[in-house]
Amino acid sequence: MFTLNRIIRSNIKRLIPYSSARHDFKGKADIFLDANENPIGSATATYMLNRYPDPLQTDVKRKIAQLKKTAANNIFLGNGSDEAIDILIRAFCNPGKDSILVMPPTYGMYEVAAQINDVGIKRVNLTAAFRLNLDKIIKAADSRTKLIFVCSPNNPTGTVISHNQIKTLLKKFNGIVVIDEAYIDFTDAPSTLQLLPEHPNLVILQTFSKAWGMAGLRVGMAFASKEIVDVMNKIKAPYNVGELSQKVILQALKNRNKVKKMVEIVKTERTKLEKEFAGFSFIKKVIPSEANFILIKTAHPDVLYNHLTEEGIVVRNRASSPLCEGGLRITVGAPEENKKLLSLFRNYERKTT
Repeated sequence: MFTLNRIIRSNIKRLIPYSSARHDFKGKADIFLDANENPIGSATATYMLNRYPDPLQTDVKRKIAQLKKTAANNIFLGNGSDEAIDILIRAFCNPGKDSILVMPPTYGMYEVAAQINDVGIKRVNLTAAFRLNLDKIIKAADSRTKLIFVCSPNNPTGTVISHNQIKTLLKKFNGIVVIDEAYIDFTDAPSTLQLLPEHPNLVILQTFSKAWGMAGLRVGMAFASKEIVDVMNKIKAPYNVGELSQKVILQALKNRNKVKKMVEIVKTERTKLEKEFAGFSFIKKVIPSEANFILIKTAHPDVLYNHLTEEGIVVRNRASSPLCEGGLRITVGAPEENKKLLSLFRNYERKTT
């Protein structure tokens, strides 16, 4: 049975977090002389950024909670989802002793964050159909395995893990299951957010980098029980999401219709590309995608990759990843970008046939 107290690191339990000036004062005031800020202004003429931001992003979380139909105290905001991944590992995995479990092929930052924190890595490959191998996962996870990371829709395959498999994992694993939903807006499958009230060992990651089109802003979300969010807030840097980022997110949250339109364009282009890719003789397989990218398999991935880069198009070579032999991951571009890509594919086919 899952209990948070069992898996949290003892030094984190004892940790007294840094208390910033903005943590100490919660009311309204006209003059702030508590944080040693520059009272005159900012070097930029465009924005006044001389004051520290809200350390807990209260207004932003309130708006996100309304959008996601959850409570604000179930939300953690960070410097991209990568910060949340790192904090979860630091909170629950003892360096040199504990481990995480990942299912390759998947997002590489789970392993990188574990390696940085001197945490072990257990790997159980996805099945040939890109599903979870539940029996092997449960067998591989021992008493020192504190976190399991599941990416859905998965990067780099674009495939979705079923809720039934995720619910089974949540019931059988006594640690924390982290579902990375960075690409959730591009699929018709429901988010696992609906499972959160029933599963205290569930954490869901989402981001403003993909469908919202704000990768340059670096703001990610984690949804979890209040107890887990409190632990994450205890560890994070005092002002981990800047004032300008918070203002931009609040503006973006008013433009949900624009996000929907952008997502529909991407999904339409994705369907077109999948059809076109299937017609090229040098493409051996097209993995049906529910993300904003498509994984193709080809006999000579390095040659095709070089052909594209020489013509100014960069894709991701994933041929060395498990189950991705011969694979290139291609992001769905804007319509004009996709036209150029297909033109280069036609040139490549003429050269190689």
